[in-house]
Amino acid sequence: MRMQKDQQYRLGVDVGGTHTDLVLLNTATGEVSVEKVSSTPKNPSLGVLNGVQNFISKGTPPGEIEFFSHGTTITTNALLEMRGAKVGMLITAGYRAVQEIQTQGRDGNPFDYFYDKPEHIAPQSLTREIPGRIGWEGDEVEALDERSVREATRSLKEAGVTSIAVVYLFSYANSSHEERTREIILSEFPQAHVSLSSEVLPRIREWPRMSTTLLNAYLGPVLVGYINDLGRGLDEVGVSTQQRFLMQSNGGVMPFSAAVQGGKTVYTLFSGPAAGARASAYLAGEDAQKGIVTLDMGGTSADIAFIEGGSPLEVTEVMLARRPLGVPALDMTTISAGGGSIAWVDRSNFLRVGPRSAGADPGPVCYGKGGTDPTVTDADIALGFLNPEYFLGGSQTLDKQAAELALIDKIGKPLGMTVLEAAAGIRRIVDLRMADEVKVFGAKRGVDPQEFTLLPFGGAGAVHAASVADELGMNRIFVPPRPGAFSAMGLLCTDVVHDYVRSELRPMDQVTSAHAEEVFTSLEARGRAELVQEGLDTENARFERELDVRYTGQGYELRVSLVGLGEHEGLTNEDMVTARQRFDEKHAQIHGHAADDRPVEIVSYRVRLRVHVPKYEPVLLGEANEVSAPKEAIKGTRHAFFGGQGGVDATVYERDTLPLGATFEGPAIVEQFDSTTVLPPGWRGKIDGYRNLILSRGGL
Repeated sequence: MRMQKDQQYRLGVDVGGTHTDLVLLNTATGEVSVEKVSSTPKNPSLGVLNGVQNFISKGTPPGEIEFFSHGTTITTNALLEMRGAKVGMLITAGYRAVQEIQTQGRDGNPFDYFYDKPEHIAPQSLTREIPGRIGWEGDEVEALDERSVREATRSLKEAGVTSIAVVYLFSYANSSHEERTREIILSEFPQAHVSLSSEVLPRIREWPRMSTTLLNAYLGPVLVGYINDLGRGLDEVGVSTQQRFLMQSNGGVMPFSAAVQGGKTVYTLFSGPAAGARASAYLAGEDAQKGIVTLDMGGTSADIAFIEGGSPLEVTEVMLARRPLGVPALDMTTISAGGGSIAWVDRSNFLRVGPRSAGADPGPVCYGKGGTDPTVTDADIALGFLNPEYFLGGSQTLDKQAAELALIDKIGKPLGMTVLEAAAGIRRIVDLRMADEVKVFGAKRGVDPQEFTLLPFGGAGAVHAASVADELGMNRIFVPPRPGAFSAMGLLCTDVVHDYVRSELRPMDQVTSAHAEEVFTSLEARGRAELVQEGLDTENARFERELDVRYTGQGYELRVSLVGLGEHEGLTNEDMVTARQRFDEKHAQIHGHAADDRPVEIVSYRVRLRVHVPKYEPVLLGEANEVSAPKEAIKGTRHAFFGGQGGVDATVYERDTLPLGATFEGPAIVEQFDSTTVLPPGWRGKIDGYRNLILSRGGL
């Protein structure tokens, strides 16, 4: 990657529901600086720019920021709140019912008599059928009716559509009809945002391909507008670098220029959570190799992922807002359990927490910004876990009395509880919910969390980590040096990654090694061409190949890595035999059996392009020989309610003054600028050689 030698700063930015976190790395000294500012939901770029301005005001020359990487929930939030573009769709004549039929399945409770599918992104009134047909092998069965395309474009333009999705049958096998359709659309309607299914998701299965393309069309204009606003703002404050990147759902980053292209928007839908999982895999060392459960608890939600063998688990299709999304993503789950999750009493007089969140505006009651509904953060401060005078290092004062009054008024009085009982109930509910989600998530993937380390981050993660670990029977917790800004740190720990896929359904014994090599080579050529457009160096590109394979007659396939095969002279017949063997082995590993005597078929070819980006490198600061925490690190004691019959006096430590190797026992509270770590009785803490805080239960 081309870099200017006189530049020396790298900036990672993660926009959350309540706070925007920024991490600045001085590449010359290795020094890391952190800023945490309030998010600005109406225009998230303003919060980002506020944080950048804070660094500039403290002496960072904006022109020396060589690299800007950004994780955002802008597209996710737009989908959840249904505030995307007005979308029209062009579809092969006779197939407009695909969006209505979908897969004939239903999510959630199959016995729900009131079940209703999500609102259509492109309703039938904005769907146009276009004559013309591509066959399943890619041959043209019927020529494209270009007149119908022009008429459809004009009618959609008159209807107020700003984005058009083009989803023709078997376009993954031959994209010529879709590409010609785009040319016609732009000739009639130059301002339209056009999404082609052959670019967004060129693989089999009509409904997932259509759904993913519609999501891209719906959210594309939102992302383009945001990127343009943010880009102009960075230019205005003097951050002139063109190395501006967005985190993707697959844990890699892509340039801003790639994000605004027609088929890339949907790759950002899990942008924010992916950064934290990537940081966990990269920075947790031996723990990441042995196994980690991540707990990213922010202001509005908690994101959970598993790291095995140093890598996050990954999937090729996910559900978001009850809509299938067929792009590679880190395997994560999200629940409404954040610091801003609102506690309330339902009509049956049961205490509930979430799914509504106070977010950044107005925020929890204790923020003093107009919030009136008690939240998890209000419960934490009432229980004594948070210091009202030291929130964000003292830059924001919390109103404990207001939080307690809201807890009494909205929870205590209706349920006949004291303040502490109401607060403890809220905390208990949210901790159990997170623990239950980890159990279910792990059971589905054959993972026993008791054998893993819990890695909490986000502003609230370390506050609740020990309670969640107790519920799960986990004995080890890894708290990074800057847990509140850990996701932003992850943006400085990853490479540029692009994924490409092409479906071509054929029996494997009929696919020659030369043909497979030709398909992979064409996908790699597309990747190199995109790198040139993005201004990246193709010489540093590495390609990872995979095949989607299944037994003939199966309705699902498995991804088979081709690492080590065909890397120098191209694929050989022996390599294809090895690929088949790998499929049998993986099928036996996942499903407990294999049928090596049955024919198999190749469904899709996959290529992952990776371009190395210089990363943050953690530095071993010294030996971590055990010593008792010095008195200078003790800030005092605070009465905290850990459950049971009453509160206890917890020792309060300032994390930045704890030396390497410092050990201490719970009950304890460790405070720092961006987060707070809570150690219940029975837990022990130690600072390791990288300044990570390692918690162990029962002194293990």
